[in-house]
Amino acid sequence: MSLPGHAQIVIVGGGIAGCSTAYHLAKFGRTDVLLLEQGKLTSGTTWHAAGLVGQMRPNRNMTVMSKYGIELYATLEAETGLATGWKQCGSVNVARTPERMKVLKKQATMANSFGVECHLISPREAGERYPVMRTDDLQGAIWLPGDGKANPADLCMSLAKGARNRGVKMVEDVEVTGVIIEGGRAVGVRTRQGDVRCEVLVNCAGQWARQFGALAGVNVPLYSAEHFYIVTGKIDGVHPMLPVMRDPDGFIYYKEEVGGLVLGGFEPKAKPWKMDPIPSTFQFELLDEDWDQFEPLMTNALHRTPCLETAEIKMLLNGPESFTPDGNFILGEAPELRNYFVCAGFNSAGIANSGGAGRLMAEWIVGGEPSTDLWDVDVRRFGAFTANRKALAARTGETLGLHYAMRWPRQELETARPLRTSPLYDLLAERGAEFGSRNGWERANYFRPHGQAMPAHTLDRPGWLPWMIEEQKATREAVALYDQTSFSKLLLQGRDALAVLQRLCANDMDVPIDKMVYTALLNERGGFESDLTVIRQQPDRMGECFLIITGSAQTVRDFDWISRHIKPDEHAVLTDVSPLYSVLSVMGPGARGLLARVSPDDLSPEALKFSWTRVIDVGLARVRAARMSYVGGPGFELYVPVEMARHVYLALHEAGRDLNLRDAGYYALDALRIEQGRRAWGAELGPDETPWEAGLGYAVKLDKPGDFIGKSALLASRGQPLRKKLVSLVLDSPTAFVWGGEAIRFEGASVGEISSAGWSPLAGSCVALGYVRGQAANETHQGSPAHIELWGESIPVKLYDQWPVKR
Repeated sequence: MSLPGHAQIVIVGGGIAGCSTAYHLAKFGRTDVLLLEQGKLTSGTTWHAAGLVGQMRPNRNMTVMSKYGIELYATLEAETGLATGWKQCGSVNVARTPERMKVLKKQATMANSFGVECHLISPREAGERYPVMRTDDLQGAIWLPGDGKANPADLCMSLAKGARNRGVKMVEDVEVTGVIIEGGRAVGVRTRQGDVRCEVLVNCAGQWARQFGALAGVNVPLYSAEHFYIVTGKIDGVHPMLPVMRDPDGFIYYKEEVGGLVLGGFEPKAKPWKMDPIPSTFQFELLDEDWDQFEPLMTNALHRTPCLETAEIKMLLNGPESFTPDGNFILGEAPELRNYFVCAGFNSAGIANSGGAGRLMAEWIVGGEPSTDLWDVDVRRFGAFTANRKALAARTGETLGLHYAMRWPRQELETARPLRTSPLYDLLAERGAEFGSRNGWERANYFRPHGQAMPAHTLDRPGWLPWMIEEQKATREAVALYDQTSFSKLLLQGRDALAVLQRLCANDMDVPIDKMVYTALLNERGGFESDLTVIRQQPDRMGECFLIITGSAQTVRDFDWISRHIKPDEHAVLTDVSPLYSVLSVMGPGARGLLARVSPDDLSPEALKFSWTRVIDVGLARVRAARMSYVGGPGFELYVPVEMARHVYLALHEAGRDLNLRDAGYYALDALRIEQGRRAWGAELGPDETPWEAGLGYAVKLDKPGDFIGKSALLASRGQPLRKKLVSLVLDSPTAFVWGGEAIRFEGASVGEISSAGWSPLAGSCVALGYVRGQAANETHQGSPAHIELWGESIPVKLYDQWPVKR
């Protein structure tokens, strides 16, 4: 087929992600679609995928996506006439250890909350469903009857036929060598067969997605690893409807194929593929066998399925597969280039997830924004620094193994660190800081006292809890110092800066100089695209000037959202100034007394009111002080030029020696904000939550001059029954420890999940935030009895619309 000179949408990549995207675009009526494949359809990584198809993902929206994919695969053959190999054989996931069994119990509870049929079963029942498995060392298992398997190549070709039937053009043996860019937009592609102009370009290039993205300056952080499975001859007791079986404690999985077994897995330390760039001619090819790398998986497999000792091993397949820095895939419009979309990085789960992901991509392209919260997989969660290939290779060696490794609560990734550090990093480390990483930033989670051993990971009460409680007490009873340098800081300047913010923000931004405003950025559905704190500063030579403070992980996302909404004729310039300022938060009843020792300025409540800022002297430095507190109670945030941060920190510590000043970390900060009901974007706030549902109506000014994005949706939903409502939960038990994600049961029904949880000294137990749905969202809760499911145990809690109860 010859290339057309123009197509409305061009998709690059003919694997299952590209074919699914094309199929769904056509179903949505966009048939002027051209898919270009450098080799043959499926010739990259799709053809050698194992083909396991499961429903469960870590959150509700991603699970809905996966469930849709299964529904699609079950009906596709009847639609297209091409076999897909789909078999709803179910899956059995087994646990060797008590800790893994607790995790499976939580997964079963979450599955049922998400509408996925899932059953806890005994080792005996697991053996009955999977007769070739050894069960004498198992704690138990879960059974998901809706899971299944498919033939990846056949499934992809069926999607391709479904797309072609609706008018999509697919051309093979066409390598795209460049992207045509005009006015910051992708407007076409270059090939050796000629140029093709387009309105939308979609990067579905699989393990080539990073290389292809780089041609247009688009960051798609993924890296390939050598990935293995063996194929056996026929084995007695193995039949076509034998379930998929996963033994994550052994890092292995199984599926039936032609009367034998496909056995693969995710070894703890993976082997990055040392091939960069990957040649375009790598088609329908495999890598050399490596039995030494596969040995940990084979050893565990021989233990779990002794039948392998005598089975014929037909081949050890080694096919490269790409992985991302956090183990989640990559969807969305690239922040670097308008009309350039990415659908890639499926981390060896492309067959299971491409059906739903293709639909989400089509919705995003057609609708102009995603129809649901996709933050976990949004391309904008990655900063430009994640393109570093040495870091990507190191991280791939870790993230592949995490697929089946025991993931402990608050377990941190270890590779490619430290990278982004505050000026105080070394000082905090000397004081015992144990760091976590957020968007590449090293942040103190808590401070380990000198001489104390590093606490082990646990599902129960953590070893660091007593140290965190001391940090909380200092915040509530004395004074604590938090390094929050990782905050994202954006500067919006220009004649029309106020007009831009008024259009984007739900709160009224036309406030006096030095005033701080908390506001939502909403989408057209009235959901949170972000929540910001904005400080109006003195106008400068460019005009109006606003300092925007947002979450550490949201730099790229918020910069993209704001900048894409600046109209071509508006004079407004957005700059990321995050590296220029440190933020030191001085919190607690002793905060003002401490600052009085290092600053001659009047910081009394009369001189500096709540949510106001002013530039003051601190030691020898000049800083902007903001009177506010994310954790509740008295406090100040100091915005310090980064080169002065070390001096200000040391000056505060010198002055606070006799005030019980204590360094504190993000674990304490998070727990205290949960105790006070402070919402966090990405946990309580996201594109699917409105201010009415989140209890943040006070930050919305429907009567401010002019219109703002989301206003119509808020007006339409105001006073209507709520779909869901944010509540506080207080545990009755002083010993149970909650981590987040637990299902909430009210009046015998599953009504939601916990979004954030932490220890509260005020309650003497854990407290949490979470959304309740249905009728529970429209009732008043000031101590309503309920339960949460904690590792399979029912734990009593009380629900509150507001806690602590204000009297």
